Amino acid sequence: MTADRQHLTLGDIARLAGVSLATASRALSGAPGVAPRTRQHVVDVADRVSYVVSPEASLLARGTTKRVGIVVPHISRWFFAALLEGLEAVLRDADLDVLLYHVGDADDRHDFFERLPARRKVDGLMVLGLPLDERERERLESMGVTIVAAGGQTAAFAYVCVDDYAAGRQAVDHLVFLGHRRIAMLEAVDPDQPGWPAPVPRSAAYRDALGDAGIALDDDLVVTMNWGGAQGAEAMARLLGRRHPPTAVYAHSDEVALGALRTLRRAGLRVPEDISVVGIDDHPVAELVDLTTVRQPVREQGTRAAEMLLGMLRGADVEPAVVLPTQLVVRASTGPPRSA
Repeated sequence: MTADRQHLTLGDIARLAGVSLATASRALSGAPGVAPRTRQHVVDVADRVSYVVSPEASLLARGTTKRVGIVVPHISRWFFAALLEGLEAVLRDADLDVLLYHVGDADDRHDFFERLPARRKVDGLMVLGLPLDERERERLESMGVTIVAAGGQTAAFAYVCVDDYAAGRQAVDHLVFLGHRRIAMLEAVDPDQPGWPAPVPRSAAYRDALGDAGIALDDDLVVTMNWGGAQGAEAMARLLGRRHPPTAVYAHSDEVALGALRTLRRAGLRVPEDISVVGIDDHPVAELVDLTTVRQPVREQGTRAAEMLLGMLRGADVEPAVVLPTQLVVRASTGPPRSA
């Protein structure tokens, strides 16, 4: 070891022990989730090089700041607002304050991970619907605090999510069951938050559902656009311009589906008599417009993630991966194709 022992960092210990930063942090702080042999190995390495956990790090390990940091890419979208509502209620009942870090675009994101403003200010960190690259993950782990993800699986940390692939299959299989063969997909992406696995699970579900039903994939029936209602409306207009329009549309989210419904209404087409539409999420507006959708328990994801974080901070043995079920909600926007 060539570094001055007085300036050893947790990262140095992790490298010497051959473990991740998170594992080294948990091992030295006495947190759960580390195998006894691994914990002893990390402690032995730290003893050998005379590494001493800083007083500030010890305070954080014992959870004395009474604050939790929340990293979120969007705060105006219904999905993230519902997540925040669920987790904030649990943390408030536990007498913990919340520090909100909004990383809305690429510049915000870069600035946050460069400065890590949450460092040494929080007992734990919650990452909501934000895919992380390897460097970003390592930066968060270097903080040495408990981290939980929600609203999108981040397997490097404990997480609460839904199975997006299963949700997509529920939506598309419903259309197939009704007898549709020309099923379009409105594929929504978030340009400010790259990093989700490719193919996106909701897109993979569409292709697999068609393949399992013996329906050939028609690339003309797939339109990729930025996430949002206006973008969904524009994408639906593009589909109507095809030589052979679809008889049903699967939208990645209810917001996108609502935009599609607006275009269909303005075109004088009837839903579901002329074309069926299904979304995902069960947005509060979905019931008002009678939209068939796949419901995901958004607020509960926030609640369960906050409970998971509290359990980990208290040293409890918690399930590190929770996948909540989704449910097909059939309303009046889907029906058999006219040819049926």
